[in-house]
Amino acid sequence: MNDGNKRRLGRGLDALLPSSGPAPMPQPVVAAASADGFRAKIEDLHPNRSQPRTRFDDTALAELAGSIKDIGLLEPILVRKRAQGGYEIVAGERRWRAAQRAGLREVPVYVRELTEGRAFEAALVENLQREDLNPLETARAFQRLLDEHQHTHDTIAKLIGKDRSTVANALRLLKLPESVVDLIESKQLSEGHGRALLGAGDTTVMQKLAREAIAQGWSVRETERRARVAAQEKQTTQAVAKSPNTRDLEERLTRRVGTRVTVADRKGKGHLQIAFSSYDELDRLIGILEKK
Repeated sequence: MNDGNKRRLGRGLDALLPSSGPAPMPQPVVAAASADGFRAKIEDLHPNRSQPRTRFDDTALAELAGSIKDIGLLEPILVRKRAQGGYEIVAGERRWRAAQRAGLREVPVYVRELTEGRAFEAALVENLQREDLNPLETARAFQRLLDEHQHTHDTIAKLIGKDRSTVANALRLLKLPESVVDLIESKQLSEGHGRALLGAGDTTVMQKLAREAIAQGWSVRETERRARVAAQEKQTTQAVAKSPNTRDLEERLTRRVGTRVTVADRKGKGHLQIAFSSYDELDRLIGILEKK
């Protein structure tokens, strides 16, 4: 990630935390001189049930706990007040968990009054800054921003300091079958393998190819090739199974619009699929369809 992206990615949290210079040494770890910063009892902090991160590596937690034992907790945990008392962690749950392991009784916190949506955004940005989310956790967080917090692909891209295509590619992973998702989250397959498998277009085939990719150690490129071949084979099989009338209709429609048209027909019901290779061609096809 270049420096420009790092700066953009940090804006979400920078707006919530007080500005500061270099991190202080552990002895004077006292939150910023503000009514919103202080040391809180560790049991008064509660994890956020809706935070993007769902998995915490035990080995990494143990290493962080050891570091905290040696030099203290150098960065305040961002929290918001809970209606039932105590504080909900917005950003810093991993540090809070490690601090418990290290035996700390108090931790520095910084309190902010945040809506549910803003709290979720802050948690997402912090995890992305630290690269703490796996690809599926990131994709699910993006989907929640779309579904629950009125975001668009563009506003998510601005929030995290990435291109819109990065958001779209992440969300594509959610189209994978659950068994393949589990393989990616357990790091048996990479995010790239997951996107390659989507090219197969069929859930059962994706699952089969995923198992073969692991067993045979396929690269992402090889997985992509296998998925493409599988999709072509299925398309050929479906074409052979079509009735002469359906094939004739496809040919006539293809000649009429000037691009490949496929017809899925089942007992008089189905759908048309019209291929296009560019937005200019799509505009041309729309013009044809709009003619009376």
